[in-house]
Amino acid sequence: MTMHHRHHLLAIAAACVLAACSTTAEKSQPASTSTAEPAAATSTASSATVNLAPASGSLVSGKLNMMPMDDGVHITGQVGGLGAGQTHAIHVHETGDCSAADASSAGGHFNPTGNEHGRAGTPVHHAGDMDNIVANAEGVADINIHLAGVSLGGGAANDIAGRAVIVHAAPDDYTSQPAGNAGARVACGIITPAP
Repeated sequence: MTMHHRHHLLAIAAACVLAACSTTAEKSQPASTSTAEPAAATSTASSATVNLAPASGSLVSGKLNMMPMDDGVHITGQVGGLGAGQTHAIHVHETGDCSAADASSAGGHFNPTGNEHGRAGTPVHHAGDMDNIVANAEGVADINIHLAGVSLGGGAANDIAGRAVIVHAAPDDYTSQPAGNAGARVACGIITPAP
């Protein structure tokens, strides 16, 4: 075997090895791309406030503060003008519009995934579903709620910025469709991110 033949064989072997590597890389590249899940939407606002004003002829009002935290948004604040010791539903609604006297302009519950209504923390519920609040003897409810699975700002499908928070006259039964048989809307406020 001459030196020329050896170089020729080495060149062919090297080409085969390179071709095998590039074929493997090409085959593995699309597989890793197609199985990657989209990144979860994160909040872009550092905080937001909700000034709840009376609706449906009630005297219910209050102020809520919201902050992104862990897998959602944490809500604190107070709601006053409620009946002493009474339980009330509270939800995020889809439209940031409290202009109607009965707050019907806020639309239905915020529900970007099209789920049935249910209790927060269970497998099936609206993104805007929250546990009931309970007023003390003075008719004031202290709010300390973690709303999981939503973001604050950024415009993602689960973004609650600019939407409305509604307090209802009755408690949410967590089962009746589409809104838990929670009764009239007695307060409404828009989720307003901090500038």
